[in-house]
Amino acid sequence: MGRRTRQTGIFTIHFILSMTYLTKLPAVLLLADGTVFYGKSAGKMGTTTGEICFNTGMTGYQEIFTDPSYFGQIMVTTNAHIGNYGIANAEVESGRIQIAGLVCKNYNIAYSRKQADESIQDYFQEENIVGISDIDTRQLVRHIRDKGAMNAIISSEILDIEELKSRLAEVPSMDGLELSSKVSTTETYTFGDESATYRVAVLDLGVKKNILRNFDERDIYAKVFPAKTSFEDMEKDFAPTGYFISNGPGDPSAMPYAVETVKAILKAEKPMFGICLGHQLLALANDIPTKKMFNGHRGLNHPVKNVIINHCEVTSQNHGFGVVPEAVRASDKVEITHVNLNDQSIEGIRVKGKKAFSVQYHPESSPGPHDSRYLFDDFIALMK
Repeated sequence: MGRRTRQTGIFTIHFILSMTYLTKLPAVLLLADGTVFYGKSAGKMGTTTGEICFNTGMTGYQEIFTDPSYFGQIMVTTNAHIGNYGIANAEVESGRIQIAGLVCKNYNIAYSRKQADESIQDYFQEENIVGISDIDTRQLVRHIRDKGAMNAIISSEILDIEELKSRLAEVPSMDGLELSSKVSTTETYTFGDESATYRVAVLDLGVKKNILRNFDERDIYAKVFPAKTSFEDMEKDFAPTGYFISNGPGDPSAMPYAVETVKAILKAEKPMFGICLGHQLLALANDIPTKKMFNGHRGLNHPVKNVIINHCEVTSQNHGFGVVPEAVRASDKVEITHVNLNDQSIEGIRVKGKKAFSVQYHPESSPGPHDSRYLFDDFIALMK
C-alpha cells in the first residue's frame, strides 16, 4: 500500500472517529427562564454564555457567524442543516467568528462544496466556539418567540443545572450594553482604489466586509476608522466626500460618543448614510429614542416598503434594537422612508434639509436578496 493511500486511510479513520466521538458527547442549553434543552456537543468542548436569538435564513451560516452585529449572542439557526457546505475563507464578514455560541438541529461535519476550505468543526475548534446540536430548534424558536430574547448558557463540560444557573445569573443583559468598541478596528485602514471618484469615511461600529465591497464596486475609496474617532479627526485625516455609519452590536443608547459624532456630521452638512446601528444612531442624534425589541428581526425574508416610491423589497435583517415608531412619526426633524410590512416598525428615515438617510436593514445583503442595493447608489447621488 502506497504512502498516499495510507495517509488517505488514516484521514478517513480519524474523520470517522471524530464524528463518532462528537455524536456521543452530551451538552446542555439552559435559558434564563429556567428552560432546559439537552443535546450533543458541537464545536469546542466548553461553556459559553450570551443572549439567545434566532435567524430564519435558509443559507449563509458562515456570514452570520462572522457578522460583528452578532457579537455576544448565542445563535439558533432555524435551517435544519448547518455545516453541510463547509467553510470558505473568502466569504467571512469579519476577521473572526463573532457569535458567542451556536444552537442547531443537524451539525454536519462532512461537507459537499468543492470551494470550501475546511469543515465547520475544524473552524469552530480553531475559533474556540462552543455549540450544541440535536436540539428541537422548532420548539426552541417557538419558546423564544413567545417569551422574548433572553440570556442563555451552553455547556458540554458542566451538566449540573444548578451550577449552570449560578453562572448564567452573572451574565449582563444586552439592554444598556455597549459592544461596538469591542468589535471595531483598532487602527484605520483603507479599502478600494485610491483614485476612485468618491472618498467615504466609515465609522466602524462592526462593519461587514460586503458593505466595503459594495462601496468599491461603485467607485468609492473607503477609509475605516475606529468606533470612537471624532468627526474632526476623520475630516482632518481623510477629507471625505461622505460619511458612513456602520452596523454593529449592543445598545445604541449606550453609545453617546457615536451620537455626538453623527451630530457633528449633520452640523457640517456632510452627506451621510447609516445602516442598522447607524440608523438607530441617526435617530438618537435627532432626539428620537431607541428601544430593545421583544425578539428583533433576523433573517433574509423581511418585507419592507419604500413609502417614497411605493416599492416593496425583500430584505436581510439583523437587529435587536429599533427606533421608537411614535417618536419618529411625531418628529419634525426626520421623515419616514421605509416601513416593515410585518410589524410596521420604522425601517428607514431621512433628515429634513440634510443629505443624511439610514435604513434598519442590510442592503449589502450578505447573505440575502439584492432588492435594496439601490441604496448605495442613492448615497452616491447625495455625494455628487
